[in-house]
Amino acid sequence: MRNDNPILLKKLWIVALGMFGFGFAMVPFYQKICEVTGINSGDTQVLAKNTQVDTSRKITLEFDANVDANLPWKFTPVQRSIEMHPGEMVQVLYEVENKTGHDITGQAIPSYGPQLASQYVKKIECFCFTGQTLKAHEKRQMPVMLVMDPSLPRDVNTVTLSYTFFVKPGSDKAASASAGKVDRRG
Repeated sequence: MRNDNPILLKKLWIVALGMFGFGFAMVPFYQKICEVTGINSGDTQVLAKNTQVDTSRKITLEFDANVDANLPWKFTPVQRSIEMHPGEMVQVLYEVENKTGHDITGQAIPSYGPQLASQYVKKIECFCFTGQTLKAHEKRQMPVMLVMDPSLPRDVNTVTLSYTFFVKPGSDKAASASAGKVDRRG
């Protein structure tokens, strides 16, 4: 079969070449859109790009756990401390238990010692980001995954990561009635 319409064939070639060129142009176009809108520029990507382990030094990372008097939970770190290199990703576990016969939602608030360390701790996963609802007598382990930024001042050799759990505002207030009857730290 012979095509007697050279104009149609020419248009077909132009469309095919245009589609081919458009495919190549999409990559920089997409990158520019992401750059302008902030899409695909989350902490994880920046962290992965900038993370370099500083094996020339070690930091002791200590863990502390506290519970507000109105929340009848037991809350402890699985490990009291670890040694790590700045830039190294580590995962630690905390254990929490609801000591009551009803569901309660708590919210953890982190703090750091020394306080300046807060700007160098880069959390990838943490239970403090959302409220935690524990069913009656439920016990669970909760992970914290973090990296200590290698630009942490060299004179800081120990960092304490402390969490305090509070009853989440708007959750079951019945927890406060039984709080005095429970050993929350041990």
